[in-house]
Formats: sequence, C-alpha cells, structure tokens
Amino acid sequence: MGRWPGTREIVAHPNFIVVYQVADRIEAISVVHSRQNYP
Repeated sequence: MGRWPGTREIVAHPNFIVVYQVADRIEAISVVHSRQNYP
C-alpha cells in the first residue's frame, strides 16, 4: 500500500519510487526520488 490513500508503490530503481493506482488499468501517478520527502 502507498502513503496516499488508494495508491501503491514500487521501487523501480534504488533511487526511484513509482507511485501508482490500480483500477480498470494501472495508472502511474508519480515517480519520486527516494531521498525526496513526500507524504
């Protein structure tokens, strides 16, 4: 589960986290650097 409600996260690379949601399809919401602070 992701840090935002209704989202999931996957580590795509040691430095990047992909935030996505699953509904009828997978939708990438954001790509965040792992050292960046976010909710």
